[in-house]
Amino acid sequence: MKHTLRLFLEAGRVEAGCDEAGRGCLAGPVVAAAVILPAGFENAELDDSKKLTEAQRYSLRPLIEQTAVAYAVAIADHREIDDINILNASILAMHRAVEKLHVIPEHLLIDGNRFKPYPNIGHTCIIKGDALFLPIAAASVLAKTYRDDLMSGYHQQFPAYGWDKNKGYPTKEHRQAIRRYGVSPLHRLSFHLREQEKQLQFEF
Repeated sequence: MKHTLRLFLEAGRVEAGCDEAGRGCLAGPVVAAAVILPAGFENAELDDSKKLTEAQRYSLRPLIEQTAVAYAVAIADHREIDDINILNASILAMHRAVEKLHVIPEHLLIDGNRFKPYPNIGHTCIIKGDALFLPIAAASVLAKTYRDDLMSGYHQQFPAYGWDKNKGYPTKEHRQAIRRYGVSPLHRLSFHLREQEKQLQFEF
């Protein structure tokens, strides 16, 4: 029997779920979303985006966008990831998404265990929150689908890396393409250097 996700942490409070997609990628931005769902919202299909098929995610996206009290999507690009590291860039993207909401939430539900306080809004970090709370699950679906769309678009500019399929994640084919063609202007150099270090350790 499927576990039922919760709509809120505290009843009667305006809460925004926040999640990101793309932390583990070698290329492209990290994308974050913030979603405020209405009281009484129910959807048996909505879950952690990683548990859904691509078709399920894309069918849920318009439903979330049409039903949400407010939602927003924002990015931190590959240069920012290199400058401030992926954790800080993920948090920055979440802050930007919250800032874009046209309804100010009273509290933020953050997927994961690390976050920097957003000005004047409290937050709660929830490990695996995208599998426990509907607003975080909704944010995970938006972040994932918007990022997949971006990477599919970037694939048209840099088809050698197979981003239409791997979306920038470190698949065997993606790594092989980097070794063959080098890095693109959209690769995260901090990740690439780490990959080189791993390779050197392996070789020696």
